[in-house]
Amino acid sequence: MKPMRIRIVGGSLAGLFIGNLLQRDGHDVKIYERSSSGLAGRGAGLVGQRELFKILRVLGCEHLAHVGVVAKERIYLNRDGGVAEVFSTPQTQISWDVLYATVASHLPMDSYVVGRAVKNVAETPQGVRLTFEGNETEEAELVIGADGMGSVVRGFVSRENRNEFAGYVAWRGLIPETALPAEVSILVDRFAFYIVRGVHMLGYLVPGQNGEMEKGKRRYNWVWYRLVPHAELAALFTGVDGRTFEYSLPRGALSETRLQTLRQDAFSVLPPQFAQVVEAEPLPSIHGIFDYEAERMVSRRVALVGDAAFVVRPHTAMGVAKAAGDALALREALSRSDNLAEALARYEHERLPVGKEIAAYGRRLGASAL
Repeated sequence: MKPMRIRIVGGSLAGLFIGNLLQRDGHDVKIYERSSSGLAGRGAGLVGQRELFKILRVLGCEHLAHVGVVAKERIYLNRDGGVAEVFSTPQTQISWDVLYATVASHLPMDSYVVGRAVKNVAETPQGVRLTFEGNETEEAELVIGADGMGSVVRGFVSRENRNEFAGYVAWRGLIPETALPAEVSILVDRFAFYIVRGVHMLGYLVPGQNGEMEKGKRRYNWVWYRLVPHAELAALFTGVDGRTFEYSLPRGALSETRLQTLRQDAFSVLPPQFAQVVEAEPLPSIHGIFDYEAERMVSRRVALVGDAAFVVRPHTAMGVAKAAGDALALREALSRSDNLAEALARYEHERLPVGKEIAAYGRRLGASAL
């Protein structure tokens, strides 16, 4: 494909992956991220998958696969805190923060623009027009929607663009390893679970924010999946200042009263070790679990990647790998043809069934977990 003017909406890992690849191929690439501060510091750990390792090799970042914490085994706890099962399945939690920062650093500074929210996408005879908040516009030959669950771009490509609530949410905490109570030492260096009907809790160590892997400099990441009626979501995602969020409640937005209720709930239903790590988190966040499957991934001059195309449940541990696979496939399709429509059709043909398969897998895991 001859060099094109390509604009990417969304600056998380999906946008960074495809932006780096296409810039290497000589295209004029710019990424627009709606957050005014970027996305640094928003991740914890992620499980490496084949597609992620492949894109890291392509980008010359293979070393990032080793910036992680190894959980030497999986343990499943009883309600009283005893160990019910042990499985020798070592797993490495790669640092999301370091991955994001390193991949972003491979782009020229002026090609990654924060605080630039796109509110509309429209195809024109000449190409694609982006309209930003403030009504400024920009023309491109190809637009890539990498703007995640709240995608603006997907509504242009696919008639149905609503995320479907799965019936539960994830409460999350991320605390310094030094803040772990001594009584929870059994959780250290292990991937720990507590799963009974209606309750699903897990936790594991991840690197420090700058990739630190030394003991005492790591962080403990916990996730507690809890069933929630759809009618209660608005209240759940309303912060102490009265602001309501659509899909989550960020760190620091929980009132002291609700924080104390969370801690009481933890001690009433969780093993004592997990209840204590919940208590040790002063600023938990809440993330709704949603499903979305695009019926189309492309139009004439627009393509979707990552969560903009398929929102898959976190139990799969495949969200980042899926984004990497999308980026690699789109780059390959564009490089193999001088006809944009043909290239986008090839991309969709390859990745649409993959997204559907991963989404279905996530629903099965969610049903078995809760």
